[in-house]
Amino acid sequence: MATAHEGDGALGDVIDPELPASTYVLEPEIVAPLVRRVVTSHGAGTHRSELPFTGAPLAAVPLSSPQDVVGATRAARAAQHDWAALPLRERARVLDRLGVLVLERQSEILDLIQMESGKSRRNAFEEVADIAQTCRHFVRRAERYLADRREPGALSVLTGVRVHRRPVGVVGIIAPWNFPLTLALSETVPALLAGNAVVLKPDPQTTLSALWASELLAEAGLPDDLFAVVAGGVDIGAELVDHVDHVAFTGSTETGRKIAARAGERLIGATLELGGKNPLYVAADADLDRAVPGVLRACFTNAGQLCMSSERLVLHERIAERFLERFVPAVRALTLGTGLDYTADVGSLVSADQLERVAGHVDDALAKGARALVGAVHRSDVGPYFYAPTVLDDVPDDAACRHEETFGPVVAVTRVGGDDEAVRVMNDTHFGLHASIWSTDVARARRLAARVETGTVVVNDGYLHAWGSAAAPMGGMKASGLGRRHGREAIEAVTETQSVVAQRGHGLGISVDALYELGGDVPSRVLTGALRAMRRLRMP
Repeated sequence: MATAHEGDGALGDVIDPELPASTYVLEPEIVAPLVRRVVTSHGAGTHRSELPFTGAPLAAVPLSSPQDVVGATRAARAAQHDWAALPLRERARVLDRLGVLVLERQSEILDLIQMESGKSRRNAFEEVADIAQTCRHFVRRAERYLADRREPGALSVLTGVRVHRRPVGVVGIIAPWNFPLTLALSETVPALLAGNAVVLKPDPQTTLSALWASELLAEAGLPDDLFAVVAGGVDIGAELVDHVDHVAFTGSTETGRKIAARAGERLIGATLELGGKNPLYVAADADLDRAVPGVLRACFTNAGQLCMSSERLVLHERIAERFLERFVPAVRALTLGTGLDYTADVGSLVSADQLERVAGHVDDALAKGARALVGAVHRSDVGPYFYAPTVLDDVPDDAACRHEETFGPVVAVTRVGGDDEAVRVMNDTHFGLHASIWSTDVARARRLAARVETGTVVVNDGYLHAWGSAAAPMGGMKASGLGRRHGREAIEAVTETQSVVAQRGHGLGISVDALYELGGDVPSRVLTGALRAMRRLRMP
């Protein structure tokens, strides 16, 4: 993507130094082809996104009206019928091509992701890799996931059952800002493969990345109207929920509850990945040489703005001090930066609101007696929303960051005397999204994982292998959500089952109806004998 910064990998010369708040980072000729993909009648105004690295204006994006949402879903529904009628291999060909294109054109989307979300380039690349992986998996497995299946009937000889999967129709996706490409497409891919249409509402800050995804789908061969992007805030999201046949939402538990309630009123399905307060346990036998860099990534990837980020560091007391002696200097050595290259370890928080939340949690903990082992500083010298990776110790139970999701580069340390106490600490939250366990005894770690109340648990890794295992369902327990993304469960969420039950031999007079015509207790006696025989033969 040719931008004003092309060639230097930094942003120092992107904005007008005299009028930094009046000059857009992205040139109009770059933005125009993307914003033409917004479904809008141009009567709802515009949203001005900003570059988190500097606070400069990034682009002006036209907003959608409620009526635009109605029009988008109506057009999507009309297009969906022909799409669902295509053979699966033709639908798969489009999504396979998408996986190829996202790798070929990655430099474009890496720039956009960084400029919209403020993350480092390495963290942005994880989104590219994720979509390539997601496309590959679902294209290869879609036939298996969508295949008709035979099931035993009421009377196996006389009854044949086939269960079919049918697309629900139009899937609405409400995506947040922290993973603008991944969360725009990770549920789009299985939805389209299953024969649905998709209407996406991205966060206003990251609309350009979603529009780039729309452009790539069109280049991959997706017919018009099957993937639409509506732009706006909470009101547009609410309107979308009111017109689609299934809603997929990633965001806060508070908003997720409202969406679930409305979906329940409409009797439509909902896939909700919500908040988390994810624990990471370093057991007494952990290999600290491997654990320290892994825990570093688990806590501070994407500046902690990751649903699977570890915010509670649970350390066995036998290794706690040795671990911290290595971990704290490693945290201090992390580099913060604004470059559109691979030089920085940690990027920016996305906005002033996010900075206020993170700083507020840290200040609250310190005021109540916690100690900062490293960090706890607003790094305004790097950029307006940068916050230093922070490790807190002795955090009191009444501190906000003890139980509330911070969603930033902050981790709190808890020491435990053994595995049983570690499990109790890990489960001491109303969230249940993700957990991590570090141990050289993988079998023991698996047994511990079975006792942890989270939708995913990863052993000797922070999050990457759990997220990257596209065949394995991922989602939350307790207040962390409903439903699952990835794997067979993602296809099942956006399809309805239809059971077709055929009575065999009806034309030959061999049927339950013919049996009933014998009258009296004869049908009951015959059926009693048949049921007993089926039990003896252990028939399902």
